[in-house]
Amino acid sequence: MSSEFNRNNVDGDAQSVTNGSSTGPVSPSSPTNDSSPIAEPAAHSNGTASRETPKQVEDVMYSDIGINTLLNRLKQSIASARDFASFLQKRSKLEEDQAKELKKLAALHIDSVRKSEVRGGSFATQVTEVMKVHDRMAENGMQFALSLHQMHEDLNVLTANMERGRKVAKHEGLEAEKRASDAEAAMQKAKSKYDSLAEEYDRAKTGDTKGSRRMGLKGPKSQEQYEENLQRKLQVADTDYEERVRAAKSQRDSLVSQLRPKMVRQLRELCKECDAGVTLQLQKFATFNEKLLLGNGIAVSPLAGESGSQKSLRDVVFDIDNEKDFHSYVGGHINKIPPRQSEIRYEQHPTLAPKTQQPNSRSVSGPAPSSQPPVQQPTLSVNTSTPSQPGSMNSRYSTAQPAPGPLVAPSQGLAYNQPEYAQAPSSAGPQQPTYLNYGQQQVQSPAYTPQQPPARADTFQSPPYPTDPMERNGASPGPGLPPQQTMGTIAPGPPQHRNTIPQQSPAAGPMSPAPANLPPLRPTFGVSLQDLFDRDQSAVPLVVIQCILAVDHFGLETTGIYRQSGTQSHVTRLISQFNHNPSSIDFRNPANFYHDVHIPATLLKQFFKQLPDPLFTHAAYQAFIDASKFDEEGQRRDGLHALINELPDPNYATLRALVLHLHRVTLHEGKNRMGSGNLGVCFAPSLMGTHTGSQIADAGLQARVLDTILQNATAIFDED
Repeated sequence: MSSEFNRNNVDGDAQSVTNGSSTGPVSPSSPTNDSSPIAEPAAHSNGTASRETPKQVEDVMYSDIGINTLLNRLKQSIASARDFASFLQKRSKLEEDQAKELKKLAALHIDSVRKSEVRGGSFATQVTEVMKVHDRMAENGMQFALSLHQMHEDLNVLTANMERGRKVAKHEGLEAEKRASDAEAAMQKAKSKYDSLAEEYDRAKTGDTKGSRRMGLKGPKSQEQYEENLQRKLQVADTDYEERVRAAKSQRDSLVSQLRPKMVRQLRELCKECDAGVTLQLQKFATFNEKLLLGNGIAVSPLAGESGSQKSLRDVVFDIDNEKDFHSYVGGHINKIPPRQSEIRYEQHPTLAPKTQQPNSRSVSGPAPSSQPPVQQPTLSVNTSTPSQPGSMNSRYSTAQPAPGPLVAPSQGLAYNQPEYAQAPSSAGPQQPTYLNYGQQQVQSPAYTPQQPPARADTFQSPPYPTDPMERNGASPGPGLPPQQTMGTIAPGPPQHRNTIPQQSPAAGPMSPAPANLPPLRPTFGVSLQDLFDRDQSAVPLVVIQCILAVDHFGLETTGIYRQSGTQSHVTRLISQFNHNPSSIDFRNPANFYHDVHIPATLLKQFFKQLPDPLFTHAAYQAFIDASKFDEEGQRRDGLHALINELPDPNYATLRALVLHLHRVTLHEGKNRMGSGNLGVCFAPSLMGTHTGSQIADAGLQARVLDTILQNATAIFDED
C-alpha cells in the first residue's frame, strides 16, 4: 500500500551555524522544496566539519516516532537555555552588588584616610592609591555584571523563539501524522468489511449456509436472490476498500516524502539553533570571565613596558615610608613646643614655713621680739587671676597669708593700706591648719579655727563667683583689676588679687541649704534660654554652669553619672533655690549639693527638660532627625554641624558648653561606664524635647543625634 521513503535523497536545506553565530529559526510555514533532498550542515558551531549522521539516528528521525522524539529533544534544549539564563541573571546580580559595595567601601576608606585622626604622609597617599585600584576593580565588576545581564536577555529571546517554533512544528507534524494514521485505520476497517462479505459470498456459493435463514422484505429469499444480494454488497465493499487503500497510500506517501521530512528538518534546525545559542553564550561567559580576571590582574599589577603604566599594588604598598611619616608628623609640632617659664626647683608652701614680718621692713632678719602682735592667720580666699600671671599656685582655694600692700575693691576702685602683722615666737612652733580634700579644692577642717584680724570697714568682701553681668560676659571688669576667668576654672594668682570670703568662717563648715519653699524672685527653671540671657546677660545659664562645674570636679569618674538619679527631695529644694536666686549657689563646695554628685547631674537634665522650647528647638527638630538618618558618618556629622550653626545664640552657647562637658565625661568611660551612646540615650529626651504620637518612634534617631555630636565634639566645637 505504501512505498518505502528514501531518506538519503530528501533535501533538508539545513541551516548552518558557524562559530557560535546562528541565524533565525526556519518558519514552519515557509515554503520548502519538497523534491530537494535534506543536506547536513557544512560545519558545527565550533567551525569544524560536521560528522555524518549515523544510520540509527536517521532511522529514528524518519520513523513514526521521529517527530515526537525531536520535539522532546527540542524541549530539553529550551529547558537548558532557560536554566543557564537564570544562572546568568543571578550571577549578574551578585557581581553588581559586589561591585557596588566594593566601590562604596573604597570611597569611604578614602574619606577616612583624609581625616586628621588617621596617619598622613606617604601612608595616606599610598593607601589612597590602593583604594583607587579597588575602585578600578569595582568598575571591571560592573562591566562584567552588565555583560552577564545582556547575555541573560539574549537567552530569554532565544528560548521564546524556540518555544514558538516548537509549538508550530508540533501542531503541523502531529497533524500530518494523525491524518496518515486515520487514513490507514479507515483502510483497515474497509478491508475487514470486504473480507467478511467475501467469505459470506463464498459460503453462499458452495451451499454452506449452516441453516441460516435468508429473509428479505417480502419474505424468504431464494438461493439465487441471496447470492445476488451478497455479490452486490461485495462489489460495493470492494470499491470502498480500493478507495480507502488509495487514500491511505496517498497520505502515507505525502507524509513520508514531504511532511515528515519538512517537520524533521525544522525541528532539527531548531534544536541546532538553540544548542548553538547556548554554546555561544557559554563561550562569551568564559571570555568575559577571562577579561574580568585579566582586567583585575592588570589593575593590581600593570604590564611592564607600557608607556605611562601605573605601579603595581605591591610597589604602591612598598612605597610607604613609616620612618619618614613619623618624622614628618612629630617635626610638624615644632612650633607648638611651650616655652619653659622657670627652672624646676623646690618651693616650700607658705603655710608650712614660719614667717615673721617687721613693721617697716619686708625682709626677715631673725626672730621678732615677743612684744609684737601675733601674725594674721591664713584666711580662705578665691583667686580670680589668670594662669599666665607669675607666682600662681595649682589650687583654686588658697590659705596663703596676704602680703602687705594696697587692696583694690573691684566695685569702687579705691585703695587701702593693709596692716602688717608679725607672729610672736612660740616654742611649739606655728600652728598649721588641716584640710579636707574635695577633688581639686581644699577646705579647712572645722577642727581648725584661725584667728581673724579685727573687723575693718575698708575690707572688700565678695562671693567666689562673678556677680556682675559684665564679668559673666567676659568683659573687662575695669582698670586696675585682674582679667576675668573662663567658665568653670578658678585660676590662682598673686596674693594681692585674692578676695576674702567673710560669709562664713572656716570653722563653721559649708553653708546650710536654704529652705525648700522660697519665693521665685528670679525664676530659672521653665524659662526660655533667650529670656535668661536677656535677664542675666549670660550666654550659658548659671544653673548649667554650676552643674557642669560640680560634675567636672567631683563626678567624671563616678559610675553611671547622668544615668542614675539623685534624691528627688534634694533636687526639688535646689530647684527652689535657683528660682529664688541663682547667684547664691556655689557647687564648688560639695556640701551645697549634699555630697551627692548625682543631684547636680539630675538637676541639669531637669533644667533642659523644663525648657519651654528644647535646646535643639521645636522648629529644627525634624531637620535634626532627617540629618541623623544618613548612613555615612561624615555626611551625618556635616549635616548636624550645619544645623547646630543655625541655632539661636543662647542655644548654641549652651549646647557648646554641654557637649564639651559630656565629651570630658566620655574620656573617663573606662571608669564611669558612660560612653557617647549611653549619654545620648540619657540626654536625648531632655534636649530634643518630650514628644508623643508618631515622634515616639524617633527615640533611636534622637539618641543617634546626640551620639554623633559627642563623637565629633572637638570637630563641631573648638575646644579652648
